[in-house]
Amino acid sequence: MATATSATQAEEDKAVGWLVFAASMLGLAGFLSIIDGIMALSRSKFFVANATYTFSDLRTWGWITLIIGVLLIVAAMGVLSGSQFARWFGIFMAGLNAIGFFASVQAYPFWALMVFAIDVLVIYALATYGGVKRTA
Repeated sequence: MATATSATQAEEDKAVGWLVFAASMLGLAGFLSIIDGIMALSRSKFFVANATYTFSDLRTWGWITLIIGVLLIVAAMGVLSGSQFARWFGIFMAGLNAIGFFASVQAYPFWALMVFAIDVLVIYALATYGGVKRTA
């Protein structure tokens, strides 16, 4: 009986660790997206010349990225609170952010691939460990 309890406790601890990781990475990806959006709105010289954008121009892309960043931070706060809605919202927002940064990989490759990798890990963490029930 003690072995089953300790195994359950170990699984819960692992789930909590992954959820804290996912929330902090959602917050980090949101912060990086906000920085990216602000830079796109203010200093277009930061970006690679002759880059094409999915949605019209650099300023439009900056607003889209800024809004996604704010929503990622909201999702991070929700995941930390333990909400199941926030778990699914976090998966959706991380997926949307990953698609957005993957679309802009030709403009700034290292930055985009770094945020894309963070988003993939967040989706894994929320999908795998987000539904684990915690006992008191």
